[in-house]
Amino acid sequence: MAQIVIDTEIKDKKVISRHIYGHFAEHLGRCIYDGLWVGEDSSIPNIKGFRKDILEALRRIKIPVLRWPGGCYADYYHWMDGIGPRDRRPSTVNTQWGKVTDDNHFGTHEFMDLCELLGCEPYICGNVGSGTVQEMRQWIEYLTHDGKSQMADLRRSNGRTEPWKVKYWGVGNENWGCGGSMRAEYYTDLFLRYSTFCADYGNNKLYKIACGPAGNLPLKWLERWVEEILVRITPVSAFGFEIIHGISLHYYTFEGDLINKGSATDFTEKDWATVMRRTLHMEKYISRIKAILETHDPQK
Repeated sequence: MAQIVIDTEIKDKKVISRHIYGHFAEHLGRCIYDGLWVGEDSSIPNIKGFRKDILEALRRIKIPVLRWPGGCYADYYHWMDGIGPRDRRPSTVNTQWGKVTDDNHFGTHEFMDLCELLGCEPYICGNVGSGTVQEMRQWIEYLTHDGKSQMADLRRSNGRTEPWKVKYWGVGNENWGCGGSMRAEYYTDLFLRYSTFCADYGNNKLYKIACGPAGNLPLKWLERWVEEILVRITPVSAFGFEIIHGISLHYYTFEGDLINKGSATDFTEKDWATVMRRTLHMEKYISRIKAILETHDPQK
């Protein structure tokens, strides 16, 4: 008979960060539209346009942090398409996921409203792949600046007087793949440039996160990507401002590769067991990254 043993006497107890239980929302399938968002005029019971049943379910599990707009979609997303009156927002084509039309009714204000309704922290991933430094800089200003400026005034004109609090900020997503097919050296150069212009406004302090590697890819490549970031990016610049606070590690538990990974909805019990078994590889993956980190920064 299987048993679970809980040892309450373990020495050197450490508190597990609540943020490892964070969640992720992307413009993929029905995750956003019809999933989280149905609009205020929908016949489906909703609160401010968000499905009431979904809100209640997410509140019950007390999610600590929610990441948006992706995922791969992050490096296709241009935030100004998703602000202002909804009937005036441009429709765009989601070329990453099915080439479906996105009416951009779910944008910055809606995402931040969702986080407030759920009582969770927002984690925004900025566009490095097809965006610009100015676009990312202005998004941060729009969200967090409490003084007078073009972006802060634009936020106020769109109905939000007070700035939001945003801590977690991703500088690109999977830029070795869907986020631009970049080499480690090239992404590192871009990260340094973008991060320099990701400013703190008032008492809002950003926690800037670099795109890390995928654990499914060859070990030599994984090490190259992490080492490039660690060797060339110092936590604090020569001018005294902070450049990097974290690295986002990705790992996929499906069998096979990204092209032949099988269906997300049509799978056997054996397929599901395989997915669960592959989660056990995470410990090995994290240990590899930890070893690289300690090689370059043993004090940490």
